[in-house]
Amino acid sequence: MTTSDTLHSIPLLYRLFFLYVEPISALVGAFYAGIRPTEYLTYLTSSPAAAVLAQKPPTATVISLYQLSNLYLLFALNERLMLSSTLSRRTWRTLLFGLLVADFGHLASMVPLAQEKGFWEVFVNFWGWNAMEWGSVGFVYCGATMRSCFLLGVGLGKDGHAKED
Repeated sequence: MTTSDTLHSIPLLYRLFFLYVEPISALVGAFYAGIRPTEYLTYLTSSPAAAVLAQKPPTATVISLYQLSNLYLLFALNERLMLSSTLSRRTWRTLLFGLLVADFGHLASMVPLAQEKGFWEVFVNFWGWNAMEWGSVGFVYCGATMRSCFLLGVGLGKDGHAKED
């Protein structure tokens, strides 16, 4: 096997982010949505009254959070296991494109909070973000940027495309 036939043909920054940082982050999201749903909901609220309501969420909300937790787990496993099992940059690009689409969906899911707090506060004012906004907006910005860079070939060699399967 040559060097280009190993995961080392994917630049270190991409490997670290997509194989470790992001899957671990998704597992943290799964933990909070599934094991600590009231904390998860409290982080999503913008008013003290809503925070009180988050302490005893309706059954349908709890079920939705368990389902979300399961999807975060799927996200973490899918990204980690798929990307670590292939040398194909085509496969990496295909999976990362799908996740980039999901990034935009994740950001769109924050629009109701932005309508409540203001778009500037939720999508731009990073110095005022709480932990949930850092995870649901800031970290998504980071992931979308990393995916876009990979898809554009940044750091991937002379023409941005190396050996394909």
